[in-house]
Amino acid sequence: MSTHGSAIGAGESGSVSGVVLVDLALVLLTALLFVSLAKRVRQPAVMGEIVAGVALGPSLLGLLPGDPHEVLFPPEARPYLEVLAQLGLVLFMFGVGYQLSLAHVRGVGRHIGLVSLSSVALPFALGAGLALLLYPWLDQSQLTTDGTLGPALFLGAAMSITAFPVLARIITERGLQKHRVGTVALVSAAIQDVIAWSVLAAVVTMVSAAGPWSFARTAGGAVLFVLVLLLVVRPALAWLLAPERRWAGNGMTVHVVLCSGLLAAAWVTDEIGLHAVFGAFLFGAVVPRHHIDVTAPEVPERIDQTSLLLLPVFFTVTGLSVDLTALGAQGLVMVLAIVTVACAGKFLGAVGAARLTGTGGREATVLGILLNTRGLTELVVLNVGLSMGALDTRLFTAMVVMALVTTLMTGPLLSRFPPGAERPVKAVRQPVEHAGEGAVR
Repeated sequence: MSTHGSAIGAGESGSVSGVVLVDLALVLLTALLFVSLAKRVRQPAVMGEIVAGVALGPSLLGLLPGDPHEVLFPPEARPYLEVLAQLGLVLFMFGVGYQLSLAHVRGVGRHIGLVSLSSVALPFALGAGLALLLYPWLDQSQLTTDGTLGPALFLGAAMSITAFPVLARIITERGLQKHRVGTVALVSAAIQDVIAWSVLAAVVTMVSAAGPWSFARTAGGAVLFVLVLLLVVRPALAWLLAPERRWAGNGMTVHVVLCSGLLAAAWVTDEIGLHAVFGAFLFGAVVPRHHIDVTAPEVPERIDQTSLLLLPVFFTVTGLSVDLTALGAQGLVMVLAIVTVACAGKFLGAVGAARLTGTGGREATVLGILLNTRGLTELVVLNVGLSMGALDTRLFTAMVVMALVTTLMTGPLLSRFPPGAERPVKAVRQPVEHAGEGAVR
């Protein structure tokens, strides 16, 4: 701990509050700067925010004399920043659930179904296998899970993720939403969203269980919670938010109901052994969206804007745990292996399945490039794994680098391998971008 950092945190709570306020201003201004730079090089805005968070940590500021990252973000202030980051994350996950549409899963053709499943299963298997190989290099003192199960499951889950919001933004910016390859990629990513969050919930349940009774308690609690949401909360919300209610046009009432509900749901899943993000996500999924679209469509947008304000704090808290300078020779090998396996798993899984169903070589290649996109969704998974002690900081850093590399390379690769002059499809309803990564992303 630096002397200056200690001095900052040693005073009364008002001193720490002042540091947090200054930190928030610094985080937002840095994020704005990097977002502008990201847009100049045709990268999604969220990538600028992620890089800004890493830059404010030991990876960049730590290279300067005097450990400025410790001075700017002293240990006394970090718990407050972590609370704000957690709040931004659960608000974002509410938006993910709110915009989730299972209509894209129903009735999908064999082509899209096979591509979706293959591009999840293959990278999951390869990631889990790689974790077994890398396990002897992990810092056992940082792991709270027993054996290789935790790292293997989390590495597999993280490898299988496709960041739907970032992908949707890239496809829109490239004008691919009216082409078959863009539509297939979007629907496949939407299906993978459902699969990925279901798999992650199962992984968290298995890893957090201390024994058979603990596993049964967490799994049973999760099932009970879902049933309560479907059978009690959803009907109650449908009645409460129905357009014929006299308070239906009161946006403040709807806002309070949704925010209170998502925060309570996040608390419940945290209490039963799952991460808080699942409660917010599931609550968003059961909210009667058609009622809100009629009575108070501006409320989800307000929640979205609040999450946009707080997500840079989440990226900064993440960046404080990422130290590229501490990777060492083994860490660099880990980064190369993880990036290679992540790219190969997604690309081969998508391209192989697409070719088996009769897709042309160029379209299959573009599909593989698109589904290799990662971003914020990946960081959510990694932070869950780190907080549960299933990943050490070096493996976490290597995985964050992989998320950045695989997303940053999507744009240049699409320019190198354009989709070609395929026949545009009829205007289909594009999956709505998740809240938290909307127009500004």
